[in-house]
Amino acid sequence: MDTLDLSYRATVSLAGALARACVRGLPEGWRVRLQADVPELPAGRWIWLHAVSVGELLLADGLVGRLREAGHPVHLSTGTPAGLELLGRRLPDWDAGTGQITGGTFPLDDPVGMEPFLRRAPGAFIALETELWPGLLEALEARGVPRLVVNGRLTGKSLQRGGPWLRRAASRLTRVAARDQASVEAFRRLGAPEVALGGNLKADLAAPRPLHEGWAALRAAWGDHPVLVAGNTLEGEEDLVLEAWSAVRTAWPDLRLILAPRQPRHFEAVAGNLAGRGLAFRRASKPWPPQEAWQATDVLLLDTLGELSAAYSEGTLALVAGGWVASGGHNPLEPVRAGLPTIIGPGFSNFRDLVEPLRSVGHLDVIPADGIGAWIAGALAQAPIRSAGAKPLPESLTGALDRTWSLIAPHLPTR
Repeated sequence: MDTLDLSYRATVSLAGALARACVRGLPEGWRVRLQADVPELPAGRWIWLHAVSVGELLLADGLVGRLREAGHPVHLSTGTPAGLELLGRRLPDWDAGTGQITGGTFPLDDPVGMEPFLRRAPGAFIALETELWPGLLEALEARGVPRLVVNGRLTGKSLQRGGPWLRRAASRLTRVAARDQASVEAFRRLGAPEVALGGNLKADLAAPRPLHEGWAALRAAWGDHPVLVAGNTLEGEEDLVLEAWSAVRTAWPDLRLILAPRQPRHFEAVAGNLAGRGLAFRRASKPWPPQEAWQATDVLLLDTLGELSAAYSEGTLALVAGGWVASGGHNPLEPVRAGLPTIIGPGFSNFRDLVEPLRSVGHLDVIPADGIGAWIAGALAQAPIRSAGAKPLPESLTGALDRTWSLIAPHLPTR
């Protein structure tokens, strides 16, 4: 251990000690991480799979299935309260009655926080996307545990912010399966020793889980109505969507709306916005009423986690937000795979590897904020009320799970 490692350990140890001393006053996200633990799993045989929050957990489906089929015990960790809520709902399906899959909170990256996870160390550590924890990677390297990143994504901003601690962490990775060529080059520049193109696992996700039975009443009530699904809206984008939707309703008065904000902490504010506009809306998190109530409802506020991908299939058109008030964007594959005409905003830099191939085959349009209403009106004139089925994806967006598995399988423990 050199001066760089010692400086990091001293810093996180102090932060951890302070956090434990004033735990009651900390935000919930910190408190749950201070309580992180792992079941008694067979040392050197279990796989630690880490997904920082909701988006990364949604990516885990295919990989969890492969690990389970290969007979590996797997412990999934996540670092946010929203991630924990989704993890609790997904674990029974992921485990499929095998007893192989467990889950819980990701610990603080200090020696005290990591101790329960390293007491009986895993046979491999896999992080989804970009989770480079210097303390954890140092401890795993010292124990000879493979350290893998899948669907690895690294932007120019991440590189600019990456100081010596981050570069040291990257140098300790065993292998990175990057999601696109730009990330391949970025991980190499950061110092990761072995980087290959795995592809974007979002393109290989299985069909979404069916929606709960309450949706049948909405489906019956809205069956003859066009429905706009606006997914992953950020603060400020709800107003853009609602104004465009309201304007189009002068010509299409039966147009309904499913509105899904990106952040759970924003749900209450969006509900207040809808109420303030005098709109007839219902919240998906509340008890679902019978069909008659939905006939008098114009807007469903999808304030739940993990349902948006399946909810796109209930729509006629889709807006994928995140690119009208920000520069990152969100995943456009879900509505495209559901067969819906789909738009995204100009700020899609985090999903360029998906947007460009989809645009090239006509599955996706990039529309500025002032063109949303015109696009909705034009698309409604041509689109069927409900999609006939999924659109085939460009060949460049297929096979990511197979490529990723081939890259990490040699580093997994023998059954």
